Amino acid sequence: MASCRVCDLRVLVAIVCGLLTTVIFGLGIWRAVVRIQRETSTSPASTSKGYCRNGGTWQNGTCLCPEEWKGLRCTIINFCENSTYGNFTFDRIAVGRYGPSLEICGKDTPNAGMPRATRLCNLTEDGEIELQNATEGNCSTNLEILGKEINSISTNSSIISKEVQILTSNISNLTPENITSATIVVGQIFNASRNASPQAKIDAVTTVSQLLDASEEFFQKAVAEDEKAFSTLITEMENYSWSLGNNSVVNPNIAVQSVTFHPEDTGGSTGVLFTVQRGASDSLLSGSTHIDTKKDDVHPDRMTELQIWLNTPKSNATSCGFIVYQNSKFFQSKHFKSKLDFSTKVISSTTNNTGNNQNASVKMVFRPQYIEKKFKVHSFACVYWNFAKKDWDTDGCFKDGDRDGVLYCRCNHTTNFAVLMSFKKDYKYRDLDTFSTVGCALSITGLTLTIIFQIVTRKVRKTSVTWVLVSLCTSMLIFNLLFVFGIENGNKNRKTNDTHNTASNENKILPEEIHEDRNTTCTAIAALLHYFLLVMFTWTGVSAVQLYFLLIRTMKPLPQRFTLYISLIGWGVPAVMVAMTVGIIFSKDPSQWELNYRQEEICWLAFPESNEFKTNPLLWSFILPVTIILINNVVLYIVIIVKVVWKNNQNLTSTKKVSSLKKVFSTLSIAVVFGITWILGFFMLLRDDNTRVIFSYIFCIFNTTQGLQIFILYTVRTKIFQNEASKMLKSLSSSAGRVKLLPSATGMRLHVRMYNMLRSWPALNERFRLLEPVVVTEEMTLSESDQASISI
Repeated sequence: MASCRVCDLRVLVAIVCGLLTTVIFGLGIWRAVVRIQRETSTSPASTSKGYCRNGGTWQNGTCLCPEEWKGLRCTIINFCENSTYGNFTFDRIAVGRYGPSLEICGKDTPNAGMPRATRLCNLTEDGEIELQNATEGNCSTNLEILGKEINSISTNSSIISKEVQILTSNISNLTPENITSATIVVGQIFNASRNASPQAKIDAVTTVSQLLDASEEFFQKAVAEDEKAFSTLITEMENYSWSLGNNSVVNPNIAVQSVTFHPEDTGGSTGVLFTVQRGASDSLLSGSTHIDTKKDDVHPDRMTELQIWLNTPKSNATSCGFIVYQNSKFFQSKHFKSKLDFSTKVISSTTNNTGNNQNASVKMVFRPQYIEKKFKVHSFACVYWNFAKKDWDTDGCFKDGDRDGVLYCRCNHTTNFAVLMSFKKDYKYRDLDTFSTVGCALSITGLTLTIIFQIVTRKVRKTSVTWVLVSLCTSMLIFNLLFVFGIENGNKNRKTNDTHNTASNENKILPEEIHEDRNTTCTAIAALLHYFLLVMFTWTGVSAVQLYFLLIRTMKPLPQRFTLYISLIGWGVPAVMVAMTVGIIFSKDPSQWELNYRQEEICWLAFPESNEFKTNPLLWSFILPVTIILINNVVLYIVIIVKVVWKNNQNLTSTKKVSSLKKVFSTLSIAVVFGITWILGFFMLLRDDNTRVIFSYIFCIFNTTQGLQIFILYTVRTKIFQNEASKMLKSLSSSAGRVKLLPSATGMRLHVRMYNMLRSWPALNERFRLLEPVVVTEEMTLSESDQASISI
């Protein structure tokens, strides 16, 4: 009869624990699935992996295709295949671009290494892709030589402009000096006093488009060498923009279009609206820009990327022109430096003003094409290019807020405009905060009780091997406390409420593109979290090594002063690693070291970008040492489980069912103290968002409750704890028996029932003993004193 009660209680406890684990685990998976469905519900097609083909990415409800593909799923060809023309061979060429020949000028020529010819891949009026005839260049001249032939541009403009276009067709061969020389020549071709032919100017626009593909670094060096050349080119292109009549010139990186006012309209004012439509790729295509006259305001729709509305007195201007630059490389700012690979588009509006006062009114809208999953706009400024300062300025420009992902600006003059944006990283999966907080709270309670129990009952348990478990629990306890109360950046709410300027009217240029957070406290907490988490893993490694000596190499005693050595390793080595990490990062960039070490939103190590992973502190100061420790722990775990816990013992007298259950508890106990479940963290580094978020929830459930697991397996299951719990129940039962009866009959009956129930609790005293730790024979598992060895 007693054995039946024992089995019933054991089964009941197992069922309850199993149900609780299943509910928590299922809730985590459910929240993860709901989160994924919420993020991908914008379009059914976006839930299908690989919906956008040929390198296309899903953004804003459509596939953003590479330049060489187009269509709904980036499956329609938008390039000319490899071709030959005469003696020249050409690789694949995207529509709208000139492709350089594979044949290059010889080493003994002034133009060594440059392509000998170019060929245009274009669309016909019927929309067919065609290759035009190749144009051969002159290997006896180069960009430096052409830069010195400015005086002959008037007579040889077509030849010179075509040569410059050919020489800049292969961007990979250009140097900063080449960019400067090409800029000087093209600026003079647009100069009205040089009387260059219209075709020469069209070729010059192609050259500008090609130059905008050069690297940012080369442009910075070129501008530093000859800043005047770039200012001249920008000014001359403004004048060229309103001289095209009602025509346009569109290239992949630049579009120029103008409109002429009718002569009979001599009074009042006119509103001209220039719109750039968002295409299937980042490149500008023919037909992606258009002009509407007699408009009273900006009217952006879902496909609008840029829009500018110009209202000017007709008596002061007969035509106006617009230019769109795909990036701001010609506008090199001294104060605003970009940290992200983000293209700031520049739009220009000018008129052939014949009066002294233009009195223009300009309104603009910009739809930033940033990576929405990783960043969000923190602040933006409406600016124009100030030729006197040779930098961006806000004078005369104002912000009109942002609505539906569109930024609104207005200015009281015409020139080159842009918006300068400050970004914040957008951290996802905030639903994990609830799980983390609850799990850590349970762990904090369990760890505190475990530490007290290990210290108070040390003499009663007659074992001296508690230092490792106490050290492990202490480091884990401090880490959980810091995580719960310090992981959130204290400046986050202030920034969100006070300094989030996207809807503010303050038009101010921030010095850096990524909003920076100077919060020394957050940096200190990040360093402490870094340290105590490394300490925790170090102690799991120490416990694994010590248990291996106790159970496998039982004939060899532990080294002398073992506790001193492991203390130096457990608490000292992580401190050295954190100090070295902070020192190295600070020495590389003292002004920016804090955000190079930690994240902005939370006080934890900075997560690396794809191109910075090898040099990121998260890799070599955390992931790498943790990986080494976990590999060591897994190997020792397998050895101990196979050779000790699950090794068959012919002398075992208990039933096979109970024996297996005890083996399972021993396996779990060792896995928890070895930190085996932290292996799940590596799955969070996967690139697939859906897989990563699922593993994030699983990881959170298992590892935030690690302290609770240690409490259950290493404290609740000990005989001492169960005996003390039984004594407490007896005390409660005795106290209840001495309570006076209630005066009312109903109250008396209720009290009698409660009294009888409490009187029955001592009978459960023996059942608590069924939860005792596994009794280990020499071949199977651990004795209670040896299980305390696991606890060190």
